Amino acid sequence: MPESAVPLLRLRDVHKRFGAVEVLKGVSFDVAMGEVVCIIGPSGSGKSTILRCINALVPIESGSILVDGQEVNDPALDKLALRRKVGMVFQQYNLFPHKTALQNVMMAPIHVLKQDRKAVEERAWALLKKVRLEGKEASYPGELSGGQQQRVAIARSLAMNPELMLFDEVTAALDPETVKEVLVTIRELAEEGMTCILVTHEMGFAREIGDHIYFTDRGVIVEHGPPKTFFVEAKDPRTRQFLDQIL
Repeated sequence: MPESAVPLLRLRDVHKRFGAVEVLKGVSFDVAMGEVVCIIGPSGSGKSTILRCINALVPIESGSILVDGQEVNDPALDKLALRRKVGMVFQQYNLFPHKTALQNVMMAPIHVLKQDRKAVEERAWALLKKVRLEGKEASYPGELSGGQQQRVAIARSLAMNPELMLFDEVTAALDPETVKEVLVTIRELAEEGMTCILVTHEMGFAREIGDHIYFTDRGVIVEHGPPKTFFVEAKDPRTRQFLDQIL
């Protein structure tokens, strides 16, 4: 990122604890507009907590998180305005089981943003087509595979027109044969210029799609770099040990 460019997201010395456990111990990084950042690391290293702090789902103890210049840690933060800028897709799909795929995608723009129903419905149809679920608009979550439900969840987040998308282990709960269809969807978003942060165990995908890789362990960023050097020239022993175990 050029020095003059203002990042879409900036974290500085972010600390977060749950009770006596300090989960984040001074995390700092920037994400430029249109950049794809992948965060990898062992379970319990703070990866998912980083995403939840960015989206103000959990408060931070200290430090700064700026999204498009807005301080997420500001007590006066308009969380609705933040959620319009930052979409998040979780490991669990969290779809409303009594609503169809189309209705799930339409709910937030209508009920939260108070947008016109007809315009929202047109966009919802287009988004479901975008994630290759044409013909499934009237299907309920229980009638869809895990991969299909996850793609509905992605379409639902996109319905809010976010500037930044957060993906938290979105393939972890899926059968191997359905992982690819979700990764293809994320790849297409990245290729279209969507700014994305992915917490993932899919190393091949991270190497392929990421502009920058961050390795976290015990609440700190141990090492980072572009994928072409990160995966072959890791310097820190913890990074090398982690990659040796999973590659």
